[in-house]
Amino acid sequence: MKKIILVTLAILPIAAVSAQEATPVLTSSPAPTVSNATLARAADVEALRQQVQSLTETVKTLQQQVKDQQAALEKANLTGESGLPQNPEPSPIAAAENSPAPGASAPPRFPTEDTSVVSSTTAPPVSGTPAPGGFPTTDTSVVTSAAPETISSTGAGASLTQPITIGGGRNYMNISFDGLFALAYSSARDLNNIEVGDHDPQQRGFNARNTELAFDGAVDPYFEGFANIVFKLDNDNATEVEVEEAFMQTTSLPFNLQLKAGQFFAAFGRLNPTHPHTWDFADTPLVNGLFLGPDGLRGVGAQTSWTLPLPWYSQLIFASQNGRGSTGFSFRNPGDDGMFFDRITTDREARGLQDFVWMPRWENSVDLSPTQVVLAGVSGAFGSNETGANSRTQIYGADLLYKWKSSHAEGGFPFVKWQTEAMYRRFEAGQGANESFPVAETFHDWGMYSQVLWGFKKGWVAGIRGDYVDMQDSKFTDDLDRQSRWRISANLTWYPTEFSKIRLQYNQDFLEENFFLSGRQGRQVESVFLQWEFILGSHGAHKF
Repeated sequence: MKKIILVTLAILPIAAVSAQEATPVLTSSPAPTVSNATLARAADVEALRQQVQSLTETVKTLQQQVKDQQAALEKANLTGESGLPQNPEPSPIAAAENSPAPGASAPPRFPTEDTSVVSSTTAPPVSGTPAPGGFPTTDTSVVTSAAPETISSTGAGASLTQPITIGGGRNYMNISFDGLFALAYSSARDLNNIEVGDHDPQQRGFNARNTELAFDGAVDPYFEGFANIVFKLDNDNATEVEVEEAFMQTTSLPFNLQLKAGQFFAAFGRLNPTHPHTWDFADTPLVNGLFLGPDGLRGVGAQTSWTLPLPWYSQLIFASQNGRGSTGFSFRNPGDDGMFFDRITTDREARGLQDFVWMPRWENSVDLSPTQVVLAGVSGAFGSNETGANSRTQIYGADLLYKWKSSHAEGGFPFVKWQTEAMYRRFEAGQGANESFPVAETFHDWGMYSQVLWGFKKGWVAGIRGDYVDMQDSKFTDDLDRQSRWRISANLTWYPTEFSKIRLQYNQDFLEENFFLSGRQGRQVESVFLQWEFILGSHGAHKF
């Protein structure tokens, strides 16, 4: 606009001068004499010409200044050095792409937690001291920090695995939703008496036993937080809500230490710390459900872990929890209607440290070769139980994982994985709340499961599992929960993408005749499950 005005001002005087010069001079004298008026008019024209010339120079100067300003603005826009104020709050998209975790970059997100579908693309070194919580192996079955290689890929300019992120910078939060459903048939009328896990299929027909809303993110430069809220439908289609996990943990303690506090799964064995949608089978093994409880061993407490400065991955974990309620199944569990193992429970408040559950664990991982990895661990859980004033429970566990993956693997396939766990429980069954049952006894129970998975083709996994539990009979009661049993399971799982899976599984259970199994049906139950899962958003990585 300034340029137009200045050019106009410059043109008007020129036009006026030109008009004056073009106007003929009419005089009454025939002779072309020069008068004083003519000389005055010539002087005026010369003055106007000088003004026009001055204005023209001014316009040129202003035009050059405008060009210089435009060039400076274009340069500032390209280099990001504009003098305009910047928005102090980053957008959600920018936060999703650039939000770092405290002290480092944002933690990688696995769109699925099943190691049959993902494989590592950036493995930590085999030698040297690993970072806290990291495994010095190239295999995603034991690696937590590696970026995933998924079955399907998106274009260069987009990522379907991008987490739904709120906030940015040092504070962000990822949100995801996981839906797990099953269609079940069983020769047993009461399937809930066969399946020992609370998230297992519990009835003939359709089941919705685990739909999970997950949150994780950076709290500040010192802590990160995790929460898993689970919704499930019982056999009457009523909704139940569980705060499965909600805890914070440190991110930058020295000496390879890490602290965790809140509600969390105990680090006992390999399966207990994981969520149902990460399992390789549709239901929990018998020994986990009968020793650690239908909901797994979890509760409110604190945990510390130390990654030892060794050439291989070696970690010591020590935790303490309240151990109260159904999630402390073999400990301070009041039981159903105040009865557990046919004893009247005390249902008392904690009297001191002796009533907490104390849980140590030691685990080690070694790469046998670039294509083979072994992880072994031992665990313990010690605390009081509710069947007597001074009754105690001790549970010991050992677990082993071996995995082979082809050196020419594509998306983690083909592979073979063998996993097994064994547990021993010493349970002191006391006299109960009073002298109504004066006889005490100690039970010695043990059990194990072993499973093999074969990823024979990209996206396809076949598995077989064997379970056995030996429960010592009571000399004084006839408790149906204390019966030995075993199971054989086989399944086939298809992963169309990293966001979904479909699984077909067959179970055959062998157990004693009881009130819901009689006659020819006794001792043997056949069940078939069709399970499907979908994931919305990028689900936070679980420890493998």
